[in-house]
Amino acid sequence: MREDEIVKATGAQILKSAGSTADYVFSTDTRSIKEGEIYLPLKGANFDGEKFIQDALKKGAAGYFTTSDEVFDGAKVVFKVDDTLEAYLKLAGFYRKKINPKVIGITGSSGKTTAKEMMYSVLSRKFRTVKTFSNHNNEIGFCQTVFDMAPGTEVLIVEMGMRGLGEIELISRYAQPDIAVITNAGTSHIGRLGSLENIAKAKCEIAQHLNPKGVFIALEQDRIKNNVHFDGEKIYYSLKNVRILEKKPSYSKFIYKNKEYELNVEGDYNIENALGIIETAEKLGVSYTDIRSGLFAYKPIEKRWEVQNLAGVKIINDSYNANPDSMKASVKTFIELYKNPVVVLGNMCELGENEVELHREVGRYLTAQKNIKNVKFLTVGNLAAEIGLELEKSGVFVKKFDNNNDVSCYILDNSNVGNTIFLKASRAMKFEEIIENLKRGKL
Repeated sequence: MREDEIVKATGAQILKSAGSTADYVFSTDTRSIKEGEIYLPLKGANFDGEKFIQDALKKGAAGYFTTSDEVFDGAKVVFKVDDTLEAYLKLAGFYRKKINPKVIGITGSSGKTTAKEMMYSVLSRKFRTVKTFSNHNNEIGFCQTVFDMAPGTEVLIVEMGMRGLGEIELISRYAQPDIAVITNAGTSHIGRLGSLENIAKAKCEIAQHLNPKGVFIALEQDRIKNNVHFDGEKIYYSLKNVRILEKKPSYSKFIYKNKEYELNVEGDYNIENALGIIETAEKLGVSYTDIRSGLFAYKPIEKRWEVQNLAGVKIINDSYNANPDSMKASVKTFIELYKNPVVVLGNMCELGENEVELHREVGRYLTAQKNIKNVKFLTVGNLAAEIGLELEKSGVFVKKFDNNNDVSCYILDNSNVGNTIFLKASRAMKFEEIIENLKRGKL
């Protein structure tokens, strides 16, 4: 962006001008800043990027943003703003309008990253498409995603995460989506928001700045319907409208709206995610052939149903994150599809004052599944132990462990060729340590 565009976007006061019509690139990180870029220092509870302005200049930065009046030697251009994060968002909003792609906003308690990756796999077949990297789904990640767009980008897919009310509204204000997708409103972050109703309200903030001529697409849930405030077109999808033809490990086939689709992943929840992608792609004029091939080409990203084989034992790592809804769905799918199943469950985090009961609820749900007594459960952590207590009441095999090392040792001593081991926990449990332990132990 040019100097005049920066001022127009942010309302910044120019403390020093280069008098240039050149385009500038922004960097928020002095560790990776390149010569000629503008340093935009962000602030947080435990850091102040403005302390590193001189480091940025030593590395060749052309200038910087500041909330003070200080002009350091070596700077060609200096912009003063009241709030650097707000300036970053305003710059991103300006650039989004400058490139003017169709913007797809995606949120949900679970499945939003999967849906974003599926969406990219489909839409990139027809359009020049940019997506949120990994799970960088906060306001800073939004800005980074916007500035990843090159001129000519036709579709921007923005994943929107949140930890409280108001956060999705903030991203949506600057993203101004043309299509908004909510995968579901479930129990993730219930400890912070207090109720499913508040979670639905937070997710539905994605529609507050939705293009009036755009489309709102969501899983058919009453709590979403009751909390979305959008007068334009609304589409709700449901597994009730799907005919599942085949389910097996790493494969699903189904019919939706009289058309057949395939996925190289298992699980009804993945089929559910695919429905939002189908609806979005149809609205954008993507052909059935491209939708079908795009869905079939989708592959999970790291720690999402990641399959590995170690000495004849298959390990499925789905420990990227966990909440009660995703744990129920993924474990149900696993025990339906795999022989000789061993399930390793860890604590689910950020569930608030009802965390013990929510873990017990998962245990009670699992006891009602078919063939549950053929499954071996290993729990790691004090909260996961509550799941095990409910399973034990029904005569299910359960072993409890305090840490990843202990459960790894047990698996090494007791696994047999033909076992399939499933790992599910919140990221804080660091279940990747179990994988590494098993590799070192040469399972």
